[in-house]
Formats: sequence, C-alpha cells, structure tokens
Amino acid sequence: MLSKQGFDLWANEYNQTVQETEEQNQYPFAGYKTILSTIFNEVMQRPHAKVLDIGFGTGVLTKRLYEEGHEIHGLDFSPNMIQIAKEEMPNAHLIEWDINQGVPIKQLSEQYEAIISTYTLHHLTDEAKVAFIHQLLPLLSDGGRVFIGDISFPTKRELVECREVSRSYWDDDEFYFVAEDFKGALKDICTCEFYPISHCGGVFILSK
Repeated sequence: MLSKQGFDLWANEYNQTVQETEEQNQYPFAGYKTILSTIFNEVMQRPHAKVLDIGFGTGVLTKRLYEEGHEIHGLDFSPNMIQIAKEEMPNAHLIEWDINQGVPIKQLSEQYEAIISTYTLHHLTDEAKVAFIHQLLPLLSDGGRVFIGDISFPTKRELVECREVSRSYWDDDEFYFVAEDFKGALKDICTCEFYPISHCGGVFILSK
C-alpha cells in the first residue's frame, strides 16, 4: 500500500499509469474510464449539485463535474495531488485529509446531493469501510446518493481468481470490495446496489 509520501511521488505519473493498466485490461484499473463515466452520468442527473469527492487524486472525475457547474468539495491526503487538482479547479473546496481519521468535523454539518469516491476506499479495512459509510450517510441531502467506484468483485471467488492471475503484482496490503459481503454489512442502514464493470472493478450506489 502506498503511503502519503508514495502518492506524492506518484502524482505526476498517476494518470499515465492508470491508462496503461486500463488499456491492457489488467488489475487493478481494468474498466477505469467506464467506472468514472458511470458515476459522472449518475451525478449529472442533478444539475449544479453539491458534490463531495473522497480521495479525488488529480481530479480526473471531479474536473469534469466542475466544468459542468457542480459545486465541488473534496478530501485527499496527498499535497502534490491536491496541487494538481487545484490548478484544474481553482474554485473547488479541497482539503488535505486522511480518511483513516474518518470524516472531518467541518464536513459533518454539510449536506451533499452526491458523495463520490473512486479507487480510494480499498485502503480501508472492511470494518473501517462500513464505519466510514455510517459517517457519510447523514451528509446526504434528500434524494442524495453515495457513488463508489473501486476495485471490487461480486463474490470472494472472483477476487481469489483475480489474485491468482495477478499474483506477481497483487497488493496484499489493500482491502478490496466483495459486493455480497459489503451489501450484507450495510443492509440495515442503507440501500446498496452493485454494478460490475470489469473483472476487477465496479460501481456501488448507496441511498438512505
């Protein structure tokens, strides 16, 4: 798992690395563009929405929403990535923050039409993911939804199969989504839908 310093060093090459992996249809970024486009299209159903992006990185997705007139708020723990994103979105509200600390106090009093997170929450353990979702749900305005695009698998069997195929470069320090388990853990607090996009990625849509 990359540290904060590791992401800082990766910032300038991040987009190229993702593109190369996606073009080869390999773990971990197979389906990346489709996942981001799926979330973009969902958020676009509400014009000029107030959006919170958890782990916005270099702003690949949020820049598109920003250009369409959405109000962008974001959290990321890499100063270098934040700087890149600020150059693209000068009026966005971007905060340096480590989600291992939960949701910042400032955000707890806000309301958002959409909360999005792409390729970030797999850095949290399964238990921490659920605890984090507990904090996010009260931040949704009426009709608001949480969109998560990430490395994910319908069942544990698909995860194991991908791990075996990708063993030489699999990251054992990350915690990937297994949809059947994640949905089960959330069944008492929200509605959770899962849409697989590639053999190692998909989109979750959560609503109260």
